[in-house]
Amino acid sequence: MKTDHLTIKELTDAVGGGVTPRMVRHYHTLGLLPPVKRSESNYRLYTQQDVQRLQRVIALKQQGFQLSHIRHLLDSHSEENLDPTLMVQLQQQYHSVIQQITRLRQTAFALEGLLGRDQNCQITQAEALAQLKCLDVDVQEGLGKLDQLWMNLDAETTTHPEAFQESLKHLLPDLSAYSEITIHLLHQLVLACGDVSLVNAVRLSQGAIATARDALKGGCLIMTDVPVVAAALDQTRLAHLGCTVETLIDEPHITGVSEAEQAFWNHDHCQRRLQQIPKGCVLVIGYAPSVLLTACKLMEQQQIQPALVIGMPIGFSHAPGAKRRLINTPVPHITIQGSLGGGLLAAVTLNALVETLIAKPDCHCYLTCL
Repeated sequence: MKTDHLTIKELTDAVGGGVTPRMVRHYHTLGLLPPVKRSESNYRLYTQQDVQRLQRVIALKQQGFQLSHIRHLLDSHSEENLDPTLMVQLQQQYHSVIQQITRLRQTAFALEGLLGRDQNCQITQAEALAQLKCLDVDVQEGLGKLDQLWMNLDAETTTHPEAFQESLKHLLPDLSAYSEITIHLLHQLVLACGDVSLVNAVRLSQGAIATARDALKGGCLIMTDVPVVAAALDQTRLAHLGCTVETLIDEPHITGVSEAEQAFWNHDHCQRRLQQIPKGCVLVIGYAPSVLLTACKLMEQQQIQPALVIGMPIGFSHAPGAKRRLINTPVPHITIQGSLGGGLLAAVTLNALVETLIAKPDCHCYLTCL
């Protein structure tokens, strides 16, 4: 006889994602899954509502929420008012995560100090490794000796200029699947911020490099959100290509994200100007997330059709949301997920594309690689 109920095995198969019957039983114990009806043989029987509940649990767990917080979230009966207790718990979890990131960053600093050495520093690098291996003192004295070890290692840096590309080879993940032009862009972004992990957050849409090169070859308009982004662009190379640069929020006193955001909201002419940008331009957004959000809305409505959007505004709620929205548009784009970004990185992105276009105008490697 056909039934709408699922066994625990059928439940885990329906949800997928590596969920096991043992995990389901554990979630029942924690109260994440409610008690369910049982068969005559005492087997648990699940409904589609249980499938949806478990899918939500797994999705929130993958986002990093603690199981206790997930239960609190799913069992909350208030859709309008925030639970202050839950918000305090989430804030505590956030600070704990930041502390973990700080500790991991300190580990990364130490590893970069050893691995990120060019050939001229490798003799000292070997000496440092040998000293680390032989370090056998109490904790406090050991920390002092470690500081001295780094100082000895750093002394070698005064004897020659750093070979950045050589250092990056030891630190970056495998980029062999990417084109030469894309790799150059990623290298420039890392060198602009000093954070190797940025590579994992960069998102280039299919055909973004090809579209950008075609637009730049045609002497397209470059529209930036604020003057400081325009000031960081390679004006000489852009002029060589016949590209002009204009600024959407053309107020020279704007130097920060808050000022850019407020200026865009307070001046209707900025929003009207965004609606009027010409087809085929390159839009470079490095500060105001609302500019990118509005641009995405206009692109979805097909009111504007830029050739490329470099969307890298800074922010902790609007910016990540704007970037997710950009990624889901069919318009060619380059962005950095999350809150990371800024005017310098946005300008570096365009400058890298311009540099490789002029240096290698006939290169087509980007057509066969990611």
